[in-house]
Amino acid sequence: MSSNDEAKKERSLTKTSVSDEVVIRFDHVTKTYHLYKNDKGRLLGVFNIHKAGYLGEVNASNDLSFEIKKGEAVSFLGRNGAGKSTALKMVTGVTHPTKGTVEVNGRVSALLELTAGFDKQLTGRENIHLRGQIMGLNKDEIAAIEPKVEEFADLGLYFDQPMRTYSSGMRARLGFAFAVAIDPEILVVDEALSVGDRAFQKKCIARIREIMMDENVTVLFVTHSSSTAKEFCSRGIVLDKGTKVFDGGIDEATAYYEQHY
Repeated sequence: MSSNDEAKKERSLTKTSVSDEVVIRFDHVTKTYHLYKNDKGRLLGVFNIHKAGYLGEVNASNDLSFEIKKGEAVSFLGRNGAGKSTALKMVTGVTHPTKGTVEVNGRVSALLELTAGFDKQLTGRENIHLRGQIMGLNKDEIAAIEPKVEEFADLGLYFDQPMRTYSSGMRARLGFAFAVAIDPEILVVDEALSVGDRAFQKKCIARIREIMMDENVTVLFVTHSSSTAKEFCSRGIVLDKGTKVFDGGIDEATAYYEQHY
């Protein structure tokens, strides 16, 4: 099969059915960070004392507004520092807007910081129960996903060993396995994600595709690559210095991105 044929096949896998239900809404959202030279300045900043070592403020998101409907697959395009990660951290609830409102309706699974929230003193199995409880899953739901996580992560006997004995790759494998086992309603994916060896990466990509093709799952995809954006998504939002500069069909969005950046 030629590369062109393969590309056409990939594009045919992109979802086309989208609901009218809005599941994510940003309404004039600004996220401001205060920058300091040292820890002393940051500590004073907690008490709104911006004196020693204060460098100024940066709007990582700047008056950002958009809506995403259930079932959409949307690519966020932009250079480093454009505000992509900040926007998605607000979707996942890791951080909150300084101004404006963010509304998210649905269970979010983020393939971003895979090892965040794990307790290294607990075993892999115990950590799955801990993270499930933090996400609000009941005992039956946790019991249902536990074997899925164990099988996908493929850690063998280490699944019941303390995570302090894991390599960074093993922790990431467990984090990925959990993220894709919870049947998310909103999936946030970073294209730079690299987990484990080549065989495991292939399994990860196949699972992401499977989730993305579910018409009930909304997908937010972070990328620098126009070809990757076209492969997975039907809509693109281009960000620059925290501001939305383009929002439209994926072909038009990638053309705009390539022309200006």
